[in-house]
Amino acid sequence: MIKATNIKKSFGELEVLKGVDLTIEKGEVVSVVGASGAGKTTLLQILGTLDEPSNKQDSSLIINGTDVNNLNDKLLARFRNEQIGFIFQFHQLLPEFSALENVCIPAFIKKTPKDEAEKRAKELLAFLGLSHRQDHKPNALSGGEQQRVAVARSLINNPAIILADEPSGNLDSESADNLHQLFFKLRDEFGQTFVLVTHNSELANMADRKLTMVDGLIVSR
Repeated sequence: MIKATNIKKSFGELEVLKGVDLTIEKGEVVSVVGASGAGKTTLLQILGTLDEPSNKQDSSLIINGTDVNNLNDKLLARFRNEQIGFIFQFHQLLPEFSALENVCIPAFIKKTPKDEAEKRAKELLAFLGLSHRQDHKPNALSGGEQQRVAVARSLINNPAIILADEPSGNLDSESADNLHQLFFKLRDEFGQTFVLVTHNSELANMADRKLTMVDGLIVSR
C-alpha cells in the first residue's frame, strides 16, 4: 500500500528526516511514536503528499501502486483527494457548514454528484452513530462528535489510506477510547489502511505495528 525509500527532509540547516524507509501493507493499522521533534508529523505530511522530500530525485514514494513523485501538481491534488483521507488533532471542520455538508466537501471537490455525495455521507454518519446530528453545525457538537464527523469526511471518497495526526489528542479519555475502537472497526468493515501518529500509548500499542522514530529515523518496528 505504501513503500517509501530514503525519505529526507530539511528546513534550512535543520535535517528533520534522515533517510526513512517504510513499507505498510493494505489493511494494516500502523502507529508512529516518538518524542516531539522526532520527525513524525513531517513524515506523515510527506506520506500524505502535503509536502515533498528534500531529496525528491533520490527518494521514492509509492502509494497504492502510484509513484507520487512523478505526478504534476494537478494530478497530485486529484490523487490526494481520491486516495488519501486525513484526520487531524483539531478536526478542521468548517463552522458555517452542517456536519453533513462538512463530510461532503471532499466528494464535491471530486465532482461527485450532490445526491450521490449526500447519500454516502448519510451512510457514513449513520455508521458512526451521528444520523441525528447531521444537520447540526460543529459548535453544536461535542468534541467526540466533531472528531467522528472528521472521520466520516476522511472516508467519503473511499480512500486507499487514512493518515491521522494525534487524532485523539484533543479528546477526553472516553471519547478517545471510542475513537480508537472505531479505527479498528473501520479497518475490519471497509479494509482501510491507517497510519496513526500519536503520543497515546494505548492507541499505539493497539496497532498491528508500532514504529518508533528518534532523531529523524525509524529505529524500531
